[in-house]
Amino acid sequence: MHTTLTCRTQDEMVELGRKMGSSFHEGTVVSLRGSLGAGKTVFARGVARSLGIEEAIVSPTFTLVQEYDGRLPLYHMDLYRIETVEDFEMIGGEDMLYSNGVCLIEWSEVIDELLPKDTIYISIAVNPDQSRTVDIEAPNIEVTTIEASNIETPCAVEPDTKTGDKQ
Repeated sequence: MHTTLTCRTQDEMVELGRKMGSSFHEGTVVSLRGSLGAGKTVFARGVARSLGIEEAIVSPTFTLVQEYDGRLPLYHMDLYRIETVEDFEMIGGEDMLYSNGVCLIEWSEVIDELLPKDTIYISIAVNPDQSRTVDIEAPNIEVTTIEASNIETPCAVEPDTKTGDKQ
């Protein structure tokens, strides 16, 4: 499933994360891509809420990994400072990829070869008006899980660029 959404506020991005996160299960891996400040950690806050995690969610830029306990464990990784697959393996990253929790990975490009085939890819781009275009490639999530009509703070649904159909 491929869809593109526009989130106009941080609250909308948190709500998107919450709605998507409510369908996540053991072993879900999400690749979060986008420039610095695009909203990857804001999205992660919503996922954390969906897992019943109430503590503050912060970017793991300097710690590389933040672990949180909730309905499922949440492993929030930031690989911005990781240069090789070997570096990732040295921090125990592969164990978290194939764990009983949910794994959110910012800057996952460096470990593409290790990502499971059912990884959810979310790319976030900052628009000139400071809204965010969120491109979602999710092989095992139904469109209805994330349609704008199902998000309490609605994001706008954009036409699928491949087909022209609304997702």
